[in-house]
Amino acid sequence: MSSVDIPREQWATRVGFIFAAVGSAVGLGNIWRFPFQVGQEGGAGFLLMYLLFIVVIGFPAMLVEFVVGRRTERNPVGALKEIGSGIWEYVGWIFIATGFVILSYYSVVAGWTIRYTILGLQDGYLADAAEAEGQFVTLASGLDAILFHAIFMAAVIAIVAVGIERGIELAVKVMVPAIIIITIGLAIYAATLPGAGEAYSYYLSPEWGVIADNWQSIVPAAAGQAFFTLSLGMGVMITYASYLGEDRNLAEDGAIIIGFDTAIAFITGLIVFPILFTAGVDPADPGAGAIFVSLAAAFGDLTLGWLIGAVFFGTVAIAALSSAISLMEVVVSYIIDERGISRPTAAIGIGGAMFLLGVPSAYDLVLLDLFDLFADQILLVLGGLLLMILVGWSLPDLAVDELQRGIGDLGSLGPAWIWAVRIPVILVLLVALVLGILDYYEFLTGPFAEWVGDQ
Repeated sequence: MSSVDIPREQWATRVGFIFAAVGSAVGLGNIWRFPFQVGQEGGAGFLLMYLLFIVVIGFPAMLVEFVVGRRTERNPVGALKEIGSGIWEYVGWIFIATGFVILSYYSVVAGWTIRYTILGLQDGYLADAAEAEGQFVTLASGLDAILFHAIFMAAVIAIVAVGIERGIELAVKVMVPAIIIITIGLAIYAATLPGAGEAYSYYLSPEWGVIADNWQSIVPAAAGQAFFTLSLGMGVMITYASYLGEDRNLAEDGAIIIGFDTAIAFITGLIVFPILFTAGVDPADPGAGAIFVSLAAAFGDLTLGWLIGAVFFGTVAIAALSSAISLMEVVVSYIIDERGISRPTAAIGIGGAMFLLGVPSAYDLVLLDLFDLFADQILLVLGGLLLMILVGWSLPDLAVDELQRGIGDLGSLGPAWIWAVRIPVILVLLVALVLGILDYYEFLTGPFAEWVGDQ
């Protein structure tokens, strides 16, 4: 069977595309990772740099992925084969590998959110931080983690297998509004807590001395978070844009998507920090399980904390699902386009393989970190960097021509966008890649080497 035997799907509505892209961006990166990166980097200084990089790095890079996807109407591998030549045509495989690896362990973390939602409704959360950490270690690995990893992956497979219009588009039209409504409600609740004033000062009032003293860590962390939270470097926006019609204004759609994503990340901080400050919990506690230890302990110390916690973790689970379907779609679209395999078969096969790859991450947190650091700090940045170099320096006319469809003549804005891609975007991604490789080497020779020695 060839790929031409299967008609290519399209989004039924503009709202469906925007919600799908927002749903991909608004995931664990926003609600799980963002507030604790703010905490680890000292508060408002990180927030300020993050917002700056969203505009300077995130928006230009998103438009690059949009124009490549819509121009080619293919998955990342097919798209790069069409517009690239020589070694460039193989860049698409980096996106496929990135989406595959990330979803394998992302599903494990998402399974934790389901488990913690149920935990709040059943037994509530432990207020003692040491007990909360012990509870997390018990729930985050072993058979319990594998079971909820399987449940979450099954939900992702079911949605992707149905298709673009009746599966992904229908699902995100329910999930994204729910995420927005619930996060706003939780932020209103958090504003009533006694620690809200102190939290807002920490979160919203930059201390320039802190920024000056720690810019070496704040700048790359903020740039990386801006890239990660918008689902860039994973092939998601290439794939989603490949289902678009030519009449869409990509710049307008991109601005709307980034606006929603950034607003939800910002509102998440308005929820998390008042809760932590009210409970007297240090917002800078590090690690993959920070939200499940620090925040769960804070919920355990609040009146009706079990209910607020269940709602919060339930929201995180929904956000994780909206992101996960986009990651699976990247790989499934490749199987459909290039191999001519039916969507249900591709979804089940790819989902099963991702589940198996995720089992080691569910077995031990060190192995989860092994996959996470490799995919997030190396594969994701490398794929994004190479795509920006290809489009910015080799295919600028093609990119500007495609962006003008649905907009009209860009005038001087076209060259300005290309130069933004050529200089600040590529420079930041190059620095982030070097730092990521160094961090991964330190992990391999440090925590991972110690773990291997203990086995």
